[in-house]
Amino acid sequence: MFLYILASRRPAWGGTNRMVIFPMAQELAFVFINPYTIAKSRTGGVIARYCGRTDLHFVGARMFGPSHGLAEEYADQIRRSDPKNQATRDLLADYVLRNYSPDSTTGRRRRVMLLLFEGEQAVEKIWRVTGSITLRWGSGETVRDTYGDYVLDDHGDVRYFEPAVLVGTCVERCGEALKLWARYSADDGGMISTAADVPVGAGVERTLVLLKPDNFRIPSQRAGHIVDTLSTSNLRIVAARKFSMTVAQAEEFYGPVRDALAEKFEGIGFRRASDALTREFAFQIPEGPVRELCRGIGPAFAETQFESIVEFMTGFRPSQHSAGEKATLSREECLALVYEGENAVSKIRDILGTTDPTKARPGSVRREYGRDIMVNAAHASDSPENAVRELGIVRPQDDSVSGTIAKYYGNGGGASQGKEMAG
Repeated sequence: MFLYILASRRPAWGGTNRMVIFPMAQELAFVFINPYTIAKSRTGGVIARYCGRTDLHFVGARMFGPSHGLAEEYADQIRRSDPKNQATRDLLADYVLRNYSPDSTTGRRRRVMLLLFEGEQAVEKIWRVTGSITLRWGSGETVRDTYGDYVLDDHGDVRYFEPAVLVGTCVERCGEALKLWARYSADDGGMISTAADVPVGAGVERTLVLLKPDNFRIPSQRAGHIVDTLSTSNLRIVAARKFSMTVAQAEEFYGPVRDALAEKFEGIGFRRASDALTREFAFQIPEGPVRELCRGIGPAFAETQFESIVEFMTGFRPSQHSAGEKATLSREECLALVYEGENAVSKIRDILGTTDPTKARPGSVRREYGRDIMVNAAHASDSPENAVRELGIVRPQDDSVSGTIAKYYGNGGGASQGKEMAG
């Protein structure tokens, strides 16, 4: 996208006006999904709004459990940000102190999810989708109109306030906020399994969900709608990471599939091979030789399918690259989410539906959004033990946002003064 500016006067040497094209600068904007919004399982709806109502690139996600130090510094930063609108700043700062700080009774932290979006005019686009904290538009068009509350008493004083999300109002303030949160990311971010509303005790499981690359090829509401559907599980999201899976990760992650495909091919291929050979040679081929043929072909079939799976997840076929290249090659994007709660594995798999979307029940994620066995919208761990293995490969607790923040705002630079959006 470009900004088109028409020259206002003729060149000194004469001639007609010319169209001058200036590329617009890329910006990095953030959304903090508030603890109340997450606890009410509105996370998917919020993600859908930002991914589907802007043309921005969704580049980062991380779960935080803010400490007292982070909450206090962020509240102070908000309070000092705009003396001209001090009442609004105080309202937001007080909200952060009350709702982002650890629970005053138990000391358990609260979950805040950071989303990062980049693109032209990213800060303003995010703010437009977010809306005013006073809900003055009142149409349901914005995130705050739908998920927020701003209630006044008879004297015009604020009786109840829930802004649903917090966002930056200009590029400069986005930079200040994100540098602060990046500084706390290692200590306060990652796997927030001890949050105040996350269950503990017997029967509590942890499972991994991967939203696959087909959800992110173009800006759309798909990823958010899937998260919203998964919220019916009554589980809690304790970690989130937007990342690109490397070829090496994909080979390790899907390694068990290779052997399973080879074993299954005898059953999958027997009937087709038998029918094809019968047609070709005009007599019924005995079952034994056909099964032996399928057992021989199985490994080649499995390898071909395995290559296709890795290519779908990463953008590269592993057989075409060296071991050194595989460790860094990645082109496609995924969103890793970790869910925690009682019977988490079976609950998530039931909501996703069977691997083959054509056989999945109506209303399941794969029936709604899948195309075939490979392009089926999402992956979920099939056992608590396999969840441990997969989490060790994907590492959703790792910090993949600080590098993006540093690219735009690191070393005290990178942020230019932007247009201020009124609260």
